[in-house]
Amino acid sequence: MSHEQIQQLEMQIFELTQKLNGLRKRQRGEAVKNYAFETLNGKTSLLDLFAGRSTLLAIHNMGQGCRYCTLWADGINPFVPHLESAMSVVLLSKDSPEVQRQFANSRQWRFRTASHHGGDYIREQTVMPGSDNMPGAVVYELDGDTIYRKSSAVFGPGDLYCSIWNLLGLAGMGEAEWTPQYSYWTRPEKLDDGGQNIIE
Repeated sequence: MSHEQIQQLEMQIFELTQKLNGLRKRQRGEAVKNYAFETLNGKTSLLDLFAGRSTLLAIHNMGQGCRYCTLWADGINPFVPHLESAMSVVLLSKDSPEVQRQFANSRQWRFRTASHHGGDYIREQTVMPGSDNMPGAVVYELDGDTIYRKSSAVFGPGDLYCSIWNLLGLAGMGEAEWTPQYSYWTRPEKLDDGGQNIIE
């Protein structure tokens, strides 16, 4: 394939993405119930998560046990202030609020978090039918007290929501050649502090 062919394909992808976003903009979506969640501050609801805004971006995260979900959240995290200028943003997972906050702090995430505990919300609002803990994102809109599920997307290797896949793709690499890790630090062979009491 020539460089010109690659550029033409990139332009087609860009144009299709623009068309997709236009369709999403016009879509009203379906009404959903006011689901319950738990936070460090106690019980809350889907309606409360709007925090006075008309649009809510709910990021579905599988929890601290998923390296891929951690990668997506790491990538979205720098955009949180920008996203919050346009809508309310929350990261949802099955982990307890205490585990969510501890893990978020370890990654320096800025997300508000809430736990669905693997309950009705994630089973009924999954981004992939038949999979009740699939990572992705759902956008909800509020009209009065009625919540509408406007659009959703699945997160996965090669998608539009984690830029690292496009950068790896430039080098001809993908999921088969690279797997995310929680940390890329390698312990030096010799430790200057004597190397006692190392926790692996």
